[in-house]
Amino acid sequence: MPDWLELLPEVASALAAHRPVVALESTVITHGLPRPLNLDLARQMEAEVRQAGAIPATAALFNGRLRLGLSDDELEALASASAVEKVNRRDLGPAAAAAKTGGTTVSATMFIAHAAGVQVFATGGIGGVHRGDSGDVSADLPELARTPVAVVCAGAKSILDLPRTLEWLETAGVPVLGFGTDEFPAFFSRESGLRVSARVDSPEQAARVLQAHWGIGLASGALVCVPCPESDALPAASVEEALGRAMESAEAAGVRGKELTPFLLAGLSEISGGATLRANLALLRQNARVAAQIAAALKR
Repeated sequence: MPDWLELLPEVASALAAHRPVVALESTVITHGLPRPLNLDLARQMEAEVRQAGAIPATAALFNGRLRLGLSDDELEALASASAVEKVNRRDLGPAAAAAKTGGTTVSATMFIAHAAGVQVFATGGIGGVHRGDSGDVSADLPELARTPVAVVCAGAKSILDLPRTLEWLETAGVPVLGFGTDEFPAFFSRESGLRVSARVDSPEQAARVLQAHWGIGLASGALVCVPCPESDALPAASVEEALGRAMESAEAAGVRGKELTPFLLAGLSEISGGATLRANLALLRQNARVAAQIAAALKR
């Protein structure tokens, strides 16, 4: 284990005993959800992982130390902190040197998980290629291209250019697996009109595909895309209409860069009367459960 990484004792014991562990990101706690829902959701995701037979390991930066696995008190401290950074892979070194506290994005969490030997990571939706001609590409994509971790998600966030995101992943050699679906989920919506590269219908089948991918020496990560629960999913057309209004607000406010996604998600929740927030919470819980099932199947 690298000396720059601190593990919660429970996580260290599970890894030493070759028990299934699921990594969880922490920007959903620090930047993705309003209080107190952020802490409730963090606890619910960890509970979903445990109930499915794995150990949860939430990644974060605490006073300059990179952590994998947080106690309940630490989760609460992170959820209530006011001065907290949003940390992607690029920011890990500077934030650690400045002894900052931060929530880790998909790219940073993948990096930390792989360093600890954790193969499966659950999140909401990945970042990707942004709409328009800004050239903004999320750090999540190159991380998926170079880090062999399976990311269980509800596809890419619907605020993105989904066709270009899938093309980027294809070029980088990242498998996009549909969990019980042939269609790439669009985060709040179950449908996008875009096909995944392969379909899996059980945690065991997903584990076999992942083992085959890594077993032949391919070093990229993989996406396991789980559609939002049907009872909470939204029609793609209604999400698109609300997104247009949220993007107009972002442009008027001059919001750019890594602040754009949380701004748009908050705007969508307000415009939809909380429907997108409910969908987000439901898919996060579901993804944690499916990730734990896959992690357990990999160990079997």
